[in-house]
Amino acid sequence: MTLLIFGLAIFLVRLLWLHYMDGAWTRDGRVRADVINIAPDVAGLVVEVPVRDNGWVKAGDVLLRIDPEHYRFALQQAEAEVASRKAALQQRKVNADRRADMDELVISRENREDAAHLADQALADYQAAVARRDAARLDLSRTEVRAPVDGYVTNLNVYRGDYIKVGEASMALVDGQSFYVNGYFEETRIPRVAVGAKVEMRLMSGEVLRGYVDSVARGIYDRDNPQSREMTADVNPTFNWVRLAQRVPVRIHLDEVPEGLLLAAGMTCTVVVEERR
Repeated sequence: MTLLIFGLAIFLVRLLWLHYMDGAWTRDGRVRADVINIAPDVAGLVVEVPVRDNGWVKAGDVLLRIDPEHYRFALQQAEAEVASRKAALQQRKVNADRRADMDELVISRENREDAAHLADQALADYQAAVARRDAARLDLSRTEVRAPVDGYVTNLNVYRGDYIKVGEASMALVDGQSFYVNGYFEETRIPRVAVGAKVEMRLMSGEVLRGYVDSVARGIYDRDNPQSREMTADVNPTFNWVRLAQRVPVRIHLDEVPEGLLLAAGMTCTVVVEERR
């Protein structure tokens, strides 16, 4: 009986050791999400910020408004230029048509061709004015920055009265439908990870998520051998005697997020993959 218990203990210890050392699991899991940097397409004075930090917004909701007066005046000026160019185009076309109907004894071919060229030039000027008007109209519409997706506003860093520049990120928007998990598996465990395999993820708070392996990264950065300025390999002449297994990112798709569970990008979890048999 003693030998039997001792042998069973050795068997269980070996199973636990193999699972711990070679099993398809890792404690290095991170919750991730698509984070959109919100930046305006036009510059100006911020007149309204109708959202709050960490608040939920829907796609199309206004995130901030920029003073539209300058862009409204620019649109009026562009519309006036379009009207002027249109009148000039009509005049040039009438002159060109009149000269085209005249006999060569009354007007020379050169004058007729010059009138046609002036009409073409007036048409090009009109089209350019229309393009400038459309651009001014687009700038006016861009004074309202709207949410591209449903999600959570975070890192709000703009307030009423601030002057904001073009392309200057003022807040981040976390896509509420894009949460996934990145599990960083040691390269010795990657052969046990199959695309499509079921996955169980345990958050540090105790909640359990389920999903499946979506993909495995096909490249990681080599810190020991970076690229030199001459675009050649910069080989490290020394290295550590103890070489640790590299960790390869594995993207995991979440089947669903339980109701009431608060997920935040950056949370840690334990990832356990159901191994293929």
